[in-house]
Amino acid sequence: MRHSRAYGVAITVGLMAYGVVYLLIAWIALQLAWGQSSQEASQQGALQELAGKPLGGVLLWVVAIGLFVLVIWRVLQLAYGHLDLENKVSAIGRAAVYLVLGISAVKVAIGSGSSSTSQQQSLSARIMQHGAGRVLIVVVGIAIIAVGARQMHKAITKKFTEDLIGGVSEVTILLGRIGYAAKGVAFAVVGVLFGWAAISYDPKKAGGLDTALRTIKDQPFGSILLTVLALGLAAFGLYCFSWSRNAKK
Repeated sequence: MRHSRAYGVAITVGLMAYGVVYLLIAWIALQLAWGQSSQEASQQGALQELAGKPLGGVLLWVVAIGLFVLVIWRVLQLAYGHLDLENKVSAIGRAAVYLVLGISAVKVAIGSGSSSTSQQQSLSARIMQHGAGRVLIVVVGIAIIAVGARQMHKAITKKFTEDLIGGVSEVTILLGRIGYAAKGVAFAVVGVLFGWAAISYDPKKAGGLDTALRTIKDQPFGSILLTVLALGLAAFGLYCFSWSRNAKK
């Protein structure tokens, strides 16, 4: 299966679907930066944006199936890839991301998707009601910051090229570096917001990507900062298209 043409094509489609999601997030963030969008600037918002396009329902199912294939890809890597501990943890994390995003795509396709930000804030509020809840939220924040730092490390060291077969262009590497750096900044802001939510005992601060981008928008020169970050996320989306053609399977 891992060496079949159909398997390779499925992974290509999956990575392209992942890229489409990030391009839509970037588009929503860019509109948000200049006050032209009320759509949630998150993966959920991107899927809802896609749903509103011509043939959006069909495209959502294509995205969902592609993402589920990526989950299988990572599971097979874990089973047969002879990965070291760091790469095993990375594969598990990526599989989880693809799975959650794929499930979200299915929910939006059948009309049952809801705001990811409100879900995260509601969950944070419930957790904070328990004795060690605020500590747990801080731990979650630190973990998210660590993920952001890993993204930045990939951008600086070009470690993401380990996912690629040889012979990729300098443009692909540049898009990857910009894209992973933008993701690193976004994750870091999300992590800080989770920590601040616990410290201030305000679950509304513990949102996801949408809350992070809106927080950046509210800073001095926020529109410019958010525009730069949106372009970085778009770069990651474009990188995914190149990655889809050059992925190590």
